[in-house]
Amino acid sequence: MPHRQLVAKELGQLFSVFSHPDRIRIVEELRDGERDVNALQAALDTTHSRTSQNLAILRAHRLVAERREGRHVYYRLVNPDMARWVLEGLRFIEADLEHEQRRRSAIEEVRQLWQPEPGGSTS
Repeated sequence: MPHRQLVAKELGQLFSVFSHPDRIRIVEELRDGERDVNALQAALDTTHSRTSQNLAILRAHRLVAERREGRHVYYRLVNPDMARWVLEGLRFIEADLEHEQRRRSAIEEVRQLWQPEPGGSTS
């Protein structure tokens, strides 16, 4: 398999991990260090099962690691830069929102220009 194709496949698999909002939120929750499953569940306001399933996916892709201490399981980011990388993704959302706001403004301006004058004819 050519190198570019292999790398593109690997990146595609990595990006697919972030296709679920809970997994993005877990990465952000782990930004400042370890958290146990209960703390993550509370932060995400979701079920224990759902939190565990998403952690399993992150673990399978080697994005998080676990540490057991008695009955508690703590998770941490394998590469803390991942949280900064996710945060950088906000720039793309902001750019899209700026474009959307310009488009809405243009539509409103045109609506005002094309609005018939009160008492004027519409034909």
